[in-house]
Amino acid sequence: MTVKPRSVILDLFGDYLRYVDAEIRLSHLTELLGAFDVASSTVRVTLARLRREGWFETRREGRETVYVLTPQMVEVLDEGRARIFAPPAETWIGTWTMVIYQMTESERQERNQLRKALAWHGFGPLTTSTWLAPGDRRKEMRSVIDGLTDEQVDVLSCTSEGLDHDRALARRCWDLETLARDYAGFNDAHRHLLRRSSRWSGAAALVTRTELIATYRHFPFRDPRLPPELRPEPWPGLQAYETFRAAHARLGSAARAYVGGVVGRAVPEPELPLP
Repeated sequence: MTVKPRSVILDLFGDYLRYVDAEIRLSHLTELLGAFDVASSTVRVTLARLRREGWFETRREGRETVYVLTPQMVEVLDEGRARIFAPPAETWIGTWTMVIYQMTESERQERNQLRKALAWHGFGPLTTSTWLAPGDRRKEMRSVIDGLTDEQVDVLSCTSEGLDHDRALARRCWDLETLARDYAGFNDAHRHLLRRSSRWSGAAALVTRTELIATYRHFPFRDPRLPPELRPEPWPGLQAYETFRAAHARLGSAARAYVGGVVGRAVPEPELPLP
């Protein structure tokens, strides 16, 4: 896998270290990153950057530095995990949530932050300043928007002219063809894990499982989780979700055992987030 030290560190916290007091000694994290061929100097530089960004606080234990995930970033990782493991949508209630905003060029930064937040929460752009998401998401988005900007942003619940119109709206808001091709590519590249997961143990299990989640975790932030009535058929996203969940589970015991051996504490199997 192409190693991005920042992503690997956050994936290790999201899948393992979050559940052992959300902290780790620098020497232990350096050993874990060594399994990904990341040099110790790179680990220190990356951690320093993450600390400046507010991801970590530190404390000393003798001659050791301990990196502790901040409470705010624990919430970010938990929210991301909930999105990654959320199952596909099952029913269409015929309702869209629409967000409409008007911001001037002087408000570019706020506008960009709002667009990122909308995409994070599964919205797609119908026009430059009008975004849609399936279902009733008004309460969720009102809370998000109020925390981002003081500008006027309208959050509405709406319906279309019918199912054909709903499908057309979905095609306009999201590039479903490209997403389907990428899902199919994921399936081709990872279905072997279901047949051969027992071959990996120790550091190899950790690296393989981390590659799996690092590849899959981008999909939930591109996929609006359309209900069956609105998505193209066949939809390879269903197989991708099943492959991801099954392979992630089968590699879990060996990966957790390796991490636990490095940090000197058992790493529990976390409960999966509720849909």
